[in-house]
Amino acid sequence: MASGSELLRENVAGQRKLLAASSTLAAVHQGGEALVPVLIGVIIDSAIASGSAGALLVWVLVLAADFAMLSTAYRFSARFAERANQRAAHELRMRVTERVLDPRGGAESARLPGELVNIATGDARRVGKLQFAIPYGLCASLAGVLVSAIALLRLSIPLGLTVLLGAPLIVFGAQLIGKPLERRSDAEQDEAAFASGVAADLVSGLRVLKGIGAERPANARYHARSRSSLTATLRAARAQAWHDATILILTGLFIAAVALVGVLLAMRGSLGIGGLVAAIGLAQYLLGPFQAFGRLNGLLAQARASAGRIAAVLDTPHAVPGGERAPAEPVRGALSLRTVHCGRLSGVDIEVPAGALLGIVCREPDAATTLAELFGRARDPESGQVYLDGVPLTELDPALLRTGVLSAAHDAELFSGTLAENVSAAADGAIEPALRAAGAEEVAATLAQGTATRIAERGGSLSGGQRQRVALARALAAEPPVLIVHDPTTAVDTVTEAQIARSLREYRDGRTTILLTTSPALLAETESVVFLADGTVTARGSHAQLVHENADYRTAVLS
Repeated sequence: MASGSELLRENVAGQRKLLAASSTLAAVHQGGEALVPVLIGVIIDSAIASGSAGALLVWVLVLAADFAMLSTAYRFSARFAERANQRAAHELRMRVTERVLDPRGGAESARLPGELVNIATGDARRVGKLQFAIPYGLCASLAGVLVSAIALLRLSIPLGLTVLLGAPLIVFGAQLIGKPLERRSDAEQDEAAFASGVAADLVSGLRVLKGIGAERPANARYHARSRSSLTATLRAARAQAWHDATILILTGLFIAAVALVGVLLAMRGSLGIGGLVAAIGLAQYLLGPFQAFGRLNGLLAQARASAGRIAAVLDTPHAVPGGERAPAEPVRGALSLRTVHCGRLSGVDIEVPAGALLGIVCREPDAATTLAELFGRARDPESGQVYLDGVPLTELDPALLRTGVLSAAHDAELFSGTLAENVSAAADGAIEPALRAAGAEEVAATLAQGTATRIAERGGSLSGGQRQRVALARALAAEPPVLIVHDPTTAVDTVTEAQIARSLREYRDGRTTILLTTSPALLAETESVVFLADGTVTARGSHAQLVHENADYRTAVLS
């Protein structure tokens, strides 16, 4: 498993060429900046003090050339650094997104969606900023300090030694001071991410919360989480302020020492007026590089904390291991569960012939959810096996498996975009037949622009029944050889539900379809039904037969 530091090094190494170009030009820029007070000192000593107009013109032209060089170097170094910054952040966002979307799953476990979004955006942005800080906070600052030290050594060996000995102490002190900031930045990002996740959760469930009158407890929950995030942010801000102030004090004391040594040397006659001006100018200039060292240390602390959070997502164990085989072509669609134990399921055996329309009724709702996850391989059995056309699902590549088997969850979400875009998300052909079969054509007819109408995120602008019909249409439009749908019509009125049931049977004729439901209308259209109670199969038969003969079944579907 990669640590945050390893991910950080890898991320920086990925932008090596851009960073090398930016660092070189940034070093040229800072070297040119450091030469400015030196050239001014030379102008004072060799031109103004001597009264030579020719020497003055030459050195002024040299100073102008220096300004032109450092200005050009800065412009291009900033361009390269920003490009490295954006590329690095983009690559991290893509890696997090790919991990979240990995067919083997797992990244979303114990993390709210908003938390993952925060990691993919805020944390990736913090790590990316380091690509901009390295050329200016490290390479450019070192170049500036080095040029200053050489210039000061030429002016006076004591001045040069003061810089060369003091600079490493400042850098080492900055590293020690940055440790509390790193710890508090990590806590701040954790709290902010979780608060974002809670907020996204509440917004997505706003209609439900209002419906059950739970606005006050929901508000209290978010208030507590937001308060915790605020506390962590304030702690990090205090650490940042303490860090920056301490670095500034240390830097100021160092620069004051350099200036004091220069003044003493000038008083003894070891430095001329130009040399003294150059020394004081260099001492003032050094404030910039040392502040950059401090900022780099703070950014490094924050980037390391963010990189650790990204690494934790990338290294999350997969929910299911990846197989290597592909399903047989074409997929016949025969499914079977053999002695499956998982969650509430205890020794379940179910055979689904290829092309069958099977209903499965579970007295316990979580058993139906488990079956949907097993068929779609969102999880694997604790023991026993699930087979597709005689091949264990554990041997199949999850991504390839899902091209043949689609398990549509009961709470399937819609996306922001048009109704047509939602339905055609996994469709290769026309979507109109799927819309008709799912009763979603009527939904489109009620919208201002039909299927071109944009719907809110998670389908918030639609009613519960409308969302279910659009989600069912999306599953049908994918045309999978095997389709498992879990309670697709719980929010639909009985007349519409009966129409959907008939259309669904006709639309999926000849292809394996499993209905995990307690809806009498849907079950009446199935060829046979399997009834589970207490996690085991207790009855099999047609819907009409089970209603007539099995009291538990009758209670489950008719009560």
